[in-house]
Amino acid sequence: MDRRLNIAFVHPNLGIGGAERLVVDTALGLQRRGHRVVLYTMHHDPAHCFEETRDGTLEVRVCRTRLVPSSVCGRLHILCTILQSLALARRVATDPAQYDVLFVDQLSAPIPLLKHAHAHILFYCHFPDYLQARRDGAWRRLYRAPFDLLEELTTAEADEIAVNSRFTQEAFRAAFPRIARLPRVLMPALNLAAYDRPPDLADPALAVLRTAKRLVVSINRFERKKDVALAIDAFAALGDPTACLVVAGGWDVHVPENIEHLVELEARARGLGLRTRTVAPRGSGAAALALLPAGAVRTPTLPDDGGSGSGSSERLAETDVLFLPSFSENQRAFLLSVARCTVYTPANEHLGIVPLESMYMRVPVVAADSGGPRETVPHGVAGYLCEPASRDAFGAAIRRVLAAPDDAWAAMGAAGRERVRRDFGLDAYTARLERIVAEMLARPQAGSPVLAAMAVALVALAAAAALALARWV
Repeated sequence: MDRRLNIAFVHPNLGIGGAERLVVDTALGLQRRGHRVVLYTMHHDPAHCFEETRDGTLEVRVCRTRLVPSSVCGRLHILCTILQSLALARRVATDPAQYDVLFVDQLSAPIPLLKHAHAHILFYCHFPDYLQARRDGAWRRLYRAPFDLLEELTTAEADEIAVNSRFTQEAFRAAFPRIARLPRVLMPALNLAAYDRPPDLADPALAVLRTAKRLVVSINRFERKKDVALAIDAFAALGDPTACLVVAGGWDVHVPENIEHLVELEARARGLGLRTRTVAPRGSGAAALALLPAGAVRTPTLPDDGGSGSGSSERLAETDVLFLPSFSENQRAFLLSVARCTVYTPANEHLGIVPLESMYMRVPVVAADSGGPRETVPHGVAGYLCEPASRDAFGAAIRRVLAAPDDAWAAMGAAGRERVRRDFGLDAYTARLERIVAEMLARPQAGSPVLAAMAVALVALAAAAALALARWV
């Protein structure tokens, strides 16, 4: 694309996760090709984010509104998030800067208001929220109904829609029958240069990860739908004292499920007779430590600090499962440089960045034979795809990787790296995105003013109805 564009990203929360990694890498790719890029978000914590959004590489603008809480008495999370997103959309639409393209993802509700920015809107659908929300009980189904309709109406207002896999494309078609057009498949990419940088071995935070044991690594947010418990169950079934399972992932003190599920997983591991250890995120204060499983230790901050006591490597030798919430990027790089196997447990995951990261770092992957991993992980070549939710299948695959001779193991790693290098590099991804954007800009802006007004009115109606229902649900 010869034309240089002004592009704004609109993303709810720039924390640490696969969706956030996609946004950051997409922004980096476009910026390197000469486009001006700005990221708008409702929440950005410098202590819990990707480095490029913290060190000035990418421009981040945070729009918070004190008028809307994150929930009402622990309820109405989706309503509050939508109302917050409308405040963010107003900030973008009234910004003196003029944008050619708005890249919106995760939440479609603000799209009608973003139309006032007079920019073409590309909506990136990671997975329809309609298919992820709970609907157990008549009241909850009634509560969700206006939000489900709102998601479909506002998604249709985008000038172009893209999804991250063929699996998500089919799910999108089933979830939104009123949207006649089929979204474009634009599989995410990795910023390979970032993974080519070796970890900083002088980092004292790596002391808690150094061990002579063979590491099996699970990387996922501490959410129940990620089924990390399956990794613990499968590892326990191995009964291998020469291996250690590292359960690392996104953990936010502001997300109750993260706090609750980490405690649940730690208790599950101990219940299976596994010796556990939890390492607190760097910089955790007393309040954060109180939310972690009992006995959690601090991350070392000095070269001779073993983490709440000396001898970290010796203590890890006596650990079967290490929990590493909110790990640093350097810790991630180190884990992927020494891991013998990565286990990725979610079933019907719409894509999954972790298998791609692992394959590029030459680590064989064990994942569920469903969703995105079925499209990204070559079975028997770069890893193994297993029957979803099967402890025995996952355990057998992990055992097979750990038992592989070094040359066979290295061949799997090399095949995975070549697969990612060929098909998931940032340059190729950005070029595909530019072609989609060029085609979008060549068309008149989509959307009906009437439907846009209806969508905004529906938000107000949903707010009133949800507040009324909250007394009864």
